[in-house]
Amino acid sequence: MPSDPERDALLAGLRAPRAWIAPKFFYDSLGSTLFDAITELDEYYPTRTERAILRAREREIAAAFGCEGCTLIDLGAGNGEKAAGLFGALRPRQYVAVDISVDYLRQSLEALQRRFPNVVMTGVGADLTRPLELPARIARERRLYFYPGSSIGNFTPDEAQRFLTGLRAQLDDTGALLIGIDLVKDAATLQAAYDDPLGVTAAFNLNVLRRANRIAGTDFVLADWRHVAFFDATHSRIEMHLEARRALRVSWPGGERRFAAGERIHTENSYKYRLDEFAALLGRAGLGLQASWTDERDWFAVLMARPATWNGASSAAAPDDAD
Repeated sequence: MPSDPERDALLAGLRAPRAWIAPKFFYDSLGSTLFDAITELDEYYPTRTERAILRAREREIAAAFGCEGCTLIDLGAGNGEKAAGLFGALRPRQYVAVDISVDYLRQSLEALQRRFPNVVMTGVGADLTRPLELPARIARERRLYFYPGSSIGNFTPDEAQRFLTGLRAQLDDTGALLIGIDLVKDAATLQAAYDDPLGVTAAFNLNVLRRANRIAGTDFVLADWRHVAFFDATHSRIEMHLEARRALRVSWPGGERRFAAGERIHTENSYKYRLDEFAALLGRAGLGLQASWTDERDWFAVLMARPATWNGASSAAAPDDAD
């Protein structure tokens, strides 16, 4: 059978001593739709908290960036609504939406273009676990990378540093990064956000098995698996898993794996940070924290970072006293 990188990556995880599937496989059209539904849940605070920060601080964010007519590059754009909420303040010349789910991205961009006909829009299908390559026509100057939703938390800290270092390499001194991070808080609040009573997050998690069947030819039966989520305080992260309800066998062309009852497939980490920890991470990636904005409970933060050499900024810059 010809080599296929996506299939090979899925099967490598399933063959590992502790089985895993990368979270990028959540996001086909159905997965993206389910994630949009998750953001509407009462228990899922990150989206609405971040949205409130962006709405309340949009003028400060625009002033901190300091230029009109930027190229706004939306990483993991989804439906693009968070970025669109900043169009009025930032007045971007160009909007570049980057997402792994190409069909969903195309639909989202078509809807956004009708609402904002004067903004030049470009869609880029990309896997953010790999080096990001933008089309040559995307201007290098005045780039504002926008990475909302605490998606950086899906990376381990080392992976996050490599990712941020890659973004830094694509910025000149006119550019910046606007990023959302989920902050450490009580375990009960965190776990409820990832294990809602309606079961929407469970459906989102289980959809990854449906994708595995399509991509790798596995024969997962979704009813054989249950969603599990918990907070690992030692590593400051939420973990999501799929747990076998019974002893079973999963087959694919050329191979198989047996799972014991209760054995799990690890599908996602979501790291939670303290502001000083993340500022240090930015510094190691060659970025200096210019400004930060949080909600009144300090549950979530939106940060702006610049190349560490920008205007004499230090990579150890202290966060602003914003609430």
